[in-house]
Amino acid sequence: MDCKQAVSLMHDLLDEDLERQCALDLKAHMLACPACRERFRQLEEAERLLYGFNHRLQPPSEDLTERIMVAIPRPQRKQSPMIAWVKRHPAITVAAVFFLVMTTSWLSMWNADKQLVVKGDQMNIIIQDDKVIVPSGQVVNGDLTIHNGKAEVHGEVKGNLTVVDGQVYQASTAHISGSVQKIDEAFDWIWYQINSLFGSSAVAP
Repeated sequence: MDCKQAVSLMHDLLDEDLERQCALDLKAHMLACPACRERFRQLEEAERLLYGFNHRLQPPSEDLTERIMVAIPRPQRKQSPMIAWVKRHPAITVAAVFFLVMTTSWLSMWNADKQLVVKGDQMNIIIQDDKVIVPSGQVVNGDLTIHNGKAEVHGEVKGNLTVVDGQVYQASTAHISGSVQKIDEAFDWIWYQINSLFGSSAVAP
């Protein structure tokens, strides 16, 4: 297993969606690769922070905020506007730090080695160099994601087709039941990851 493939499987490992053998291969790779091990640690940290947002973060009551502000001694000199803003908006500050960590992680994934990675049902596809072909009369069950390659669809994809940093060709015989996404820029890649993380709750700008 190479680094590019390992990075593409890390989220599935965190979600416990990998088959046992695939999970063992990924863990073995991370034991031997410090860069992938550090990237996985950052993803785990971001997942824990996100879980805290969803389950533990509650806005303080007005009474608590007032009592805390009264108890804080007034500074001898005027605070900078930035520090004052952070104290007034702690939840937004935490969210900004979380977004920065996730963006850095996703950009490092974007800049990883440009090797072909195929994610999804591979029983009825043909891989030739950097080209992934769904032959006429063949069916791919579920979503199909291709990194750094070309998708050539002649048959049927029962799900979404996502091509990251590549090309998409659909023959007249092709049928794709879900959406077709072609991601070429780092910003689009980050937004794709946000949508993957939050599901349908994230709406593209």
